[in-house]
Amino acid sequence: MPEEDTKQKRNLRKVLTATVVSDKQDKTLVVKVARRAAHPLYRKVVTFTSKCYVHDENNEAKTGDVVQIMETRPLSKTKRWRLVTILKRAVTD
Repeated sequence: MPEEDTKQKRNLRKVLTATVVSDKQDKTLVVKVARRAAHPLYRKVVTFTSKCYVHDENNEAKTGDVVQIMETRPLSKTKRWRLVTILKRAVTD
């Protein structure tokens, strides 16, 4: 039964879609996660963004890519997310 419990917990991890802002660090991406919510006072729908540091083991993603990230154990002082897949590649000239 313990194996089923760990699989159940792993399925509960947050999965978000984000845009890569920087890929200059080795095995680390900086991404912005955008969410739309009503402003607390004015009730207008606005876009709030959060900056997250993501572990990219193979340095696959590049700036401008749309990626899917998953919550994980703390990997460093700031990294709490890991790269799952690259959903859309950035257009390069």
